[in-house]
Amino acid sequence: MSTTALIALTGVVTAGAIWLIVLAARLTRRPRNRPAPSADLVDQALEMKALGQLQEAVFLVRGETGMSHRAAARFVRRLRTTRR
Repeated sequence: MSTTALIALTGVVTAGAIWLIVLAARLTRRPRNRPAPSADLVDQALEMKALGQLQEAVFLVRGETGMSHRAAARFVRRLRTTRR
C-alpha cells in the first residue's frame, strides 16, 4: 500500500470515528424515555401561564421533567389557558 493511500485511509477512518463520537454525544443528551408530565404539573404550569409567569412555568417544567429550556418553553407555550 502506498503512502498516499495509507494517509487517505487514515483520514477516512478518523472522520468516521469523529462522526460516531458526535452522534453518540447527541444521543446521550436527548434520552427518549422521559416520563410524561403529570396532570398536576400541567395544572400548575397552566395557572402560572394564566398569571403571566411564563419563565417561572418553564423553570417548573424543567425541574420536574428534566426537559431542556427549549423543550420546556415550547411545552408551556403550547398549553391552553382555557380547559374544555
